[in-house]
Amino acid sequence: MPAHPMLTTTRLLLRSFTLVDAPDVHLLAGAREAASTTLHIPHPYTRAMAVEWISTSAESYAHGVLVNFAIVRRLDQVLMGCVGLDIDPQHANAELGYWLGIPFWGSGYGTEAARAVLQHGFETLLLHRIHAAHMTRNPASGRILQKIGMTYEGCLRQQIRKWGVFEDIALYGMLDQEYAQERSHDTAALSVDRRPL
Repeated sequence: MPAHPMLTTTRLLLRSFTLVDAPDVHLLAGAREAASTTLHIPHPYTRAMAVEWISTSAESYAHGVLVNFAIVRRLDQVLMGCVGLDIDPQHANAELGYWLGIPFWGSGYGTEAARAVLQHGFETLLLHRIHAAHMTRNPASGRILQKIGMTYEGCLRQQIRKWGVFEDIALYGMLDQEYAQERSHDTAALSVDRRPL
């Protein structure tokens, strides 16, 4: 099995989860406000659930169908959340997912982490398409997808039921050629910025 990748950004280290992280995952994902706006985190969320999730994630990575990263702040090594790709190898696509603990909302960490994993998906895993979804009552999650260049693809009305309430789901996606085009624009902008006045 290949070693789990480690990604770095300006402020973040994205690494594999270990069972040592279970108490922090339990604390962060266990907050009702955090669970409320995610598609898959239950509430209450126990420490045993955190241990099982970390173990299952490692097994799924070994089978090439999932790669989850712990979002860690480089400054102090604090674990802040998770970002990952749920991979469909047959069709070369993946679903991007992420969550952050409440103390870390609104600081741009989610966007920074999602952008790094998007790059990993297209440049290292050579995926053809990456998509993501969020509840429409959680517009902050949608802003992350917009900032990393994903295209809004539509709304699935009352697609899921969360805690007894049917929720609308907004869909976003990006193709590999769109990612390459955005990267070339970024490179062109940088080259322009470097020209002497």
